[in-house]
Amino acid sequence: PIGEQMTSERDATGYNNFYEFGTDKEAPAKYAHEMTVDPWSVNVTGEVAKPGKIGLEDMLAGIDLEERIYRLRCVEAWSMVIPWIGFPVKKVIDKFEPTSDARYVEFKTLHRPSEMRGQRSFFSNIDWPYVEGLRLDEANHPLAIFAVGMYGKLLPNQNGAPIRLVVPWKYGFKSIKSIVEIRLTKRQPKNTWNVLQPQEYGFYANVNPNVDHPRWSQASERRFPTTIFNPNRIATRMFNGYDEVAPLYKGLDLTRYY
Repeated sequence: PIGEQMTSERDATGYNNFYEFGTDKEAPAKYAHEMTVDPWSVNVTGEVAKPGKIGLEDMLAGIDLEERIYRLRCVEAWSMVIPWIGFPVKKVIDKFEPTSDARYVEFKTLHRPSEMRGQRSFFSNIDWPYVEGLRLDEANHPLAIFAVGMYGKLLPNQNGAPIRLVVPWKYGFKSIKSIVEIRLTKRQPKNTWNVLQPQEYGFYANVNPNVDHPRWSQASERRFPTTIFNPNRIATRMFNGYDEVAPLYKGLDLTRYY
């Protein structure tokens, strides 16, 4: 984003939501090193002509990586500007040849309680693994990427290594981390937060300053770097400022389909 200060690598890698390692913002950076990310494979199933499991190296073969500097807007009303390294989601999906019945894409995070302490927590009310989903046309939009790096380096474990989704016009919980499964479906997937608290977290989760969370306003956000004495609060923009995605939702009531 032109004229916007990039978030420091320290903030972006030290302040994270990744409940697989705990609910504190510092827990992922503290414990995510316990997760094994090499070797890694992704299973692609569902409404595709060529289903199968593919190793990360094979997935990346022939794909040009590029840097994308995107805003990241958390549903909790804080935000960052992060330089991701990745490639369009469409490039992977096309390899497996979606059928004419494919309407949605479901993603799943690694489920490995032995290495992800949040998954074995007695206090967790999440039905692991973490699940997210997009409409196929959303996943195919050029702005939607799979990230494998940030700040010119490999993706750190706490940020979703070795491969994560980045959908910059949606709230951060849609950008699922440490992906092991991609499934194309006819029907809308049941994403984790929408199942847990449907009144608070919708399927679409487009950044929208006009639709408040039931417990707080979404009209503004705290942009990192931020402190108690200098919250650095800025106005939130529709679609997080990525107006080019608006045609995807033509005729859709975004106050109802939030």
